[in-house]
Amino acid sequence: MPLGISEAAAPELFEVVVVPFPFSDIPRAKKRPALVISQRDLFNAPAGHTVLAMITTAKATKWPLDVPIRDPRKAGLPENSFVRMKLFTLDNRLILKSLGNLSVPDRRKVGEALDALIAY
Repeated sequence: MPLGISEAAAPELFEVVVVPFPFSDIPRAKKRPALVISQRDLFNAPAGHTVLAMITTAKATKWPLDVPIRDPRKAGLPENSFVRMKLFTLDNRLILKSLGNLSVPDRRKVGEALDALIAY
């Protein structure tokens, strides 16, 4: 298993990180950005896992609740992208690196999409 971040460095909510796709240790795994949507102190550090949302540049395919990232530079992304509500949990050791963080307006939009997705 690749060595990623340590428990002490568990990612923060709304941090953009790089993870391997598919989620295995095969040599051909592609590195892709993902958005942290769980809180470090409440879940990520104690569980040793993080809940993530997919980040994609795919403009041709749309999903309900896609959120455009309006400030890709702050997020550490090279181009315009979307947060897609394809959610998954990943062992923190598989998180390869941090790219940046969502801007406050982008955080609000993602929060609204998550609220709509998970009606409680």
